[in-house]
Amino acid sequence: MKILSYNVNGIRAAITKGFLDWLRAANPDIICLQEIKATQEQIPVLEITAAGYPYQYYFSAEKKGYSGVAILCKTEPKNIVFGTGIEHMDKEGRNLRVDFDDVSVMSLYLPSGTNIDRLGHKFQYMADFQNYINELKKEVPNLIICGDYNICHQAIDIHDPIRNAKVSGFLPEEREWLDTFMKNGFIDSFRMLNPEPHHYSWWSYRANARNNNKGWRIDYNLIAENMKDRVKRAYILPDAKHSDHCPVAIEID
Repeated sequence: MKILSYNVNGIRAAITKGFLDWLRAANPDIICLQEIKATQEQIPVLEITAAGYPYQYYFSAEKKGYSGVAILCKTEPKNIVFGTGIEHMDKEGRNLRVDFDDVSVMSLYLPSGTNIDRLGHKFQYMADFQNYINELKKEVPNLIICGDYNICHQAIDIHDPIRNAKVSGFLPEEREWLDTFMKNGFIDSFRMLNPEPHHYSWWSYRANARNNNKGWRIDYNLIAENMKDRVKRAYILPDAKHSDHCPVAIEID
């Protein structure tokens, strides 16, 4: 099973940049999208179906043109869960899960804290999400949480760890939360197989950052520890340029 995660920074904008042709060529079994910035009525569902994804699930934010997640599947899941049941999370459209017989896949869009007014909200979300996952793991052990976590885990995951040490996305408290989250039963599938530096999944639009590979690795496919031996490949696709992010991939048995 090939699973991709991609913050598209607006699905309609990504489609105008060739996203659907790219999707056909990439041909994942499942793709988790974040920051779709649209409602289902605004999305060309029939074109996505024609690209090979008849099973499409969208969880949009209440605020128009903001946030939102989606999952596109080649095979019909046996269960779909929209949101977490926690109001402040769900009104922003940040969590969507599909369950199959032996694996469950979640699309997650964790809030950004770059605006100081939102940093407290981000930490509240992180705490509530940890509690939610602690309970969910009891029912859904074979869980893969794909998405934009808006946090670099370690210094290797950011191009300039010293100058960004006090920037949201690389704050010590954020990194500690992500570290604890992983130690609670999840593995960073990419880092497990790729220990070398200079691999990123997001670049600022400023200062030619992408061409200079001055990026951040904030998109992850975290896989439940008990599935570790099922991971065959984990990689990043920086040549996909429909967004300021790029897709991250995992292939499992």
